[in-house]
Amino acid sequence: MRIGIAQINPTVGDLPGNRELILRYIEKAREEGIEFIVFPELALLGYPPRDLLHRRGFLEAAQEEFTKIVAASDGIGVVLGHVALAERKEANRADPSATAFGGDFLLYNAAYLLAEGEIVGYQAKQRLPSFDVFEEERYFSPGERVEVLEWRGFKLGLSVCEDFWYEGGVLAAQAAAGVDILINVSASPYFRGKPALRHRLATGWAELAGAPLVYANLVGAQDELVFDGGSFAVRPDGRFLLAAPQFQAGLFWFDLAGTPIPPPTEDGIGEVKQAIVLGIRDYVKKNGLPGVIVGISGGVDSAVVAALAREALGRERVLGTFFPGPYTARSSASQARTVAETLGIKLVEISIEPALSALSRSLAPHFPVAGVVRENLQARIRAVLWMALANATGYVVLCCGNKSEIAMGYNTLYGDTVGALAPIGDLLKHEVYELAHFLNREAGREVIPKGTLTRPPSAELRPDQRDDQDLPPYEKLDPLLSALVVENRPWEELKEGFGEKLVSEALRRLYRSEYKRKQLPLVIKVSPKAFGMGRRWPITNGFPR
Repeated sequence: MRIGIAQINPTVGDLPGNRELILRYIEKAREEGIEFIVFPELALLGYPPRDLLHRRGFLEAAQEEFTKIVAASDGIGVVLGHVALAERKEANRADPSATAFGGDFLLYNAAYLLAEGEIVGYQAKQRLPSFDVFEEERYFSPGERVEVLEWRGFKLGLSVCEDFWYEGGVLAAQAAAGVDILINVSASPYFRGKPALRHRLATGWAELAGAPLVYANLVGAQDELVFDGGSFAVRPDGRFLLAAPQFQAGLFWFDLAGTPIPPPTEDGIGEVKQAIVLGIRDYVKKNGLPGVIVGISGGVDSAVVAALAREALGRERVLGTFFPGPYTARSSASQARTVAETLGIKLVEISIEPALSALSRSLAPHFPVAGVVRENLQARIRAVLWMALANATGYVVLCCGNKSEIAMGYNTLYGDTVGALAPIGDLLKHEVYELAHFLNREAGREVIPKGTLTRPPSAELRPDQRDDQDLPPYEKLDPLLSALVVENRPWEELKEGFGEKLVSEALRRLYRSEYKRKQLPLVIKVSPKAFGMGRRWPITNGFPR
């Protein structure tokens, strides 16, 4: 039997558009001689739909489109992630934030089997993730039954995303029932190292069931999340029948009796690059934006962001800026111009010194314009210019802050933090350098100038300023931040591993700058724990450790 996986890139809430996308893939599958096609989790709605599920009229509109997909299953088997209505529940009817926002009905997140223009059945998701970026318990009810569905003599075990990650449960019960194929539909967001985890789990399930496992994953970006695709099929002996490309939509197929292929491999920082490029591209495309603005300073962060934006959108849709101030080095100017010239993007140069002088004269009668006041004033003048250019062009500003700076609050609120999207906000400083070197190797030339890579990092807001005057050295800070923010290691372990002085200072700065992070642009997630929707930390917080 020839089985296809439709690794699609839907837009959350675009029900007619997503329906047309699904129908095109079904028709294409027929043309390719595919007998059975599998779509990802919540393929029609897009993932995550969040509070759209509580918007009156949304589910009714979704059901209308779903009915058209069901009708299109004549002569072909279709597995599709969609919602199913469950029983109503008792609701708080006194508080208007309850029943007015979907408080009195329940939904299942389900995998449907469609065939011959009808619904054969569905399997409801039992494990509802409510950690990190996930909040499914807010919207869904856990399924209670395990189903084995039949199609043309095949016994199929369908499951939805998170059930794949737990021992026992749906997949174990289906394996015990003797299914012929396990099929998991997923919307699994990317982080570095995650594909290998999926492959390991899949081979275990296929071996347990003595049956092949088909894994269909969403591709594309939604706000700060990136779905990498990477769908696959694996046999009970652990050999792969299909390994779809990452970060690329398409229809990919295999024959159940086909020859095995080499297993998929991970590409480390190359995958991270692809994830960020897709994150930028889909944010701009799905929001109907004409382009982006990147403030190129001559430093490594802005050079990397400009290169990623150029790859995502093309040179005509990226506008670079260089806004020198009184402490900007000549080398910064030459390197900013080199980056723009190498990428083939337009560079707008405007000195901030006249504005800085004017504002300083206005403020001077009231308090000294010195120290951090003068430093942050420069950053905020640049932000005003970026936003003025955004108004003039319709473009959005990309924030060039990295995870190390964001963690320590080493950025100026309403200054270099402005923008719609922070492409490298989930990369520690050493990872930014790793990505910069990768971009140069991949291009076979200096996309990021050598001088940018070798000079000490500096905000250039005072004479001879360097980051290591204000922050611990990145070679010490980055491992600590990984242990603290990503691994959530306790105080005693951190103190033992990094020293009490460094840990205390890092924690103090991390907690003190939480209010800034609440106002940051969306950070594209490429690690297990990014700043943004997955980190729900109180701003007012009296726990120092």
